[in-house]
Amino acid sequence: MKRPSSSDAVSNLIGYIIITGVLMVLLVTVMISANDALMVKPAERFTYHNYVDIGNGMSVRIVDIYTLAPVNGSIVSDIDIPYDVLGEGYIITVRRSGVDQEILVVGDRTETVISLAGIGATRAVRGTTTGGGVNRVIYDSGGV
Repeated sequence: MKRPSSSDAVSNLIGYIIITGVLMVLLVTVMISANDALMVKPAERFTYHNYVDIGNGMSVRIVDIYTLAPVNGSIVSDIDIPYDVLGEGYIITVRRSGVDQEILVVGDRTETVISLAGIGATRAVRGTTTGGGVNRVIYDSGGV
């Protein structure tokens, strides 16, 4: 039986090391790109759509108060909104934008702007709140 030469063992070892190195580079590349594709992008999309839902909910409630508002008197409405989205807080701001008004929902990941359904020309609405629990919207015909 012929003994293998020492150069055969070294060439096999170098082949294994090269293949392992190439596979490690591919694995690291896949892990870096998979994090963005499987974790970051869906989280941003989810946060954006939650902010849209929160802004639309606030807009609907403010417009409801506007339509129910008496000529003389006041209405108080409590609105329950989520404490956080994906573990991060957010801020809701109602601001004037030209003739109309808009609701701006801002967090760490993204921001969303929702129109306040065209009531800005007749009634001024303004204010800021943070996400979390029960918020109160007050309408007073006296302008307070």
